[in-house]
Amino acid sequence: MDTLDITRNGDFQTDIDAVAGIAAVPRILDLICRTTGMGFAAIARITPERWVACGVKDNIGFGLKPGGELKVETTLCHEIRQSLKAIVFDDVAKDPHYATHHTPAIYGLKSYISVPIILPGGRFFGTLCAIDSRPTRVNTPEIIGMFELYAELIAHHLDTHYHMMAAQSELAEAQKTAELREQFIAVLGHDLRNPLGAIMSGVTLLEKIPLDERGTRLVAMMQTCTARMTELIENVLDFARGRMGAGIVLDIRQDIRLEPVLEQVISELRTSWPERVISVAYDLRSPVDCDGSRIAQLFSNLLGNALTYGAPDEPVRVSARSRERKLELQVANGGQQIPADIMTRLFQPFVRGHGQLTQQGLGLGLYIASEIARAHGGELTATSTPEETRFVLQIPA
Repeated sequence: MDTLDITRNGDFQTDIDAVAGIAAVPRILDLICRTTGMGFAAIARITPERWVACGVKDNIGFGLKPGGELKVETTLCHEIRQSLKAIVFDDVAKDPHYATHHTPAIYGLKSYISVPIILPGGRFFGTLCAIDSRPTRVNTPEIIGMFELYAELIAHHLDTHYHMMAAQSELAEAQKTAELREQFIAVLGHDLRNPLGAIMSGVTLLEKIPLDERGTRLVAMMQTCTARMTELIENVLDFARGRMGAGIVLDIRQDIRLEPVLEQVISELRTSWPERVISVAYDLRSPVDCDGSRIAQLFSNLLGNALTYGAPDEPVRVSARSRERKLELQVANGGQQIPADIMTRLFQPFVRGHGQLTQQGLGLGLYIASEIARAHGGELTATSTPEETRFVLQIPA
């Protein structure tokens, strides 16, 4: 008989390959023919428009091979797809419903059995069917039960195959994303930081030259902008490294005196926020073992966050103390309480302090700060009330 070969059709080739990949299929089809005495058995993929053979056992020269196709409207499987119920008859001439049906007449069928293959998620895949040009006794609980069991087995194998394909596709996509992320880091690390470094050097030189009032303001503005750009680049670099699995890299030094480190951060931010009051209380009785530059980065993120979101008419309060090999750093500000739904994901990437999408920045500062705390073996926590929002860093030192 004439069939249409869709082996090259990508829509169905995946299904044909999936069935071919089930080692038990040839034996199942062979056992069906041996058990029932029927000459043809097949697994078919059925859609509203297509009937495609995915697995075939042909002892009667029916002419179908995997990839072969029948016109779906000429098949009984088309009706099974709609009803999701098996169709069985031993001798079509004696069957009151199918004796005058067009399908047996088209294909010369005398006996027929077909059951639906339904994947665990409820998706209809197709049918497991057998036919013969002779009357054959198949309409029995035992034969129907056998077909249903084989159909369920095939469905579970297919479901496993599709899940494995999805996992492999996700893995390939993740690998591709990782490669792009590495390229992105390279761009940030070289193509952006190097020109920015040149600009900062130029700004430093301009500061040494006598300038009028307007020039001095412009240099100060350039300094603020380059510092902001540097912060954004460093945050994105840290975020990308963390997502690649490398995490925050630390350079732990012993006996770091933190007061000059914190004061440098405060001095830099006061340049950008000259009108704001930052009150400081230190009780740093002993040096600390830590990565000073990372603690400065963490503190800059916290203090910058407080200046951005805190009430402009209230001071930002900073306190730091070290004792008994433990460092505690606190930053508090007045202003609007952080909503509860934001608090639950405050230290996740791309979340801003009050969910205000119009604010500048990428929403990485608090995420990076929490990762720095964790890399030090410590913790960064936050509380927010109508009176104040407070961040507390605690690390072993």
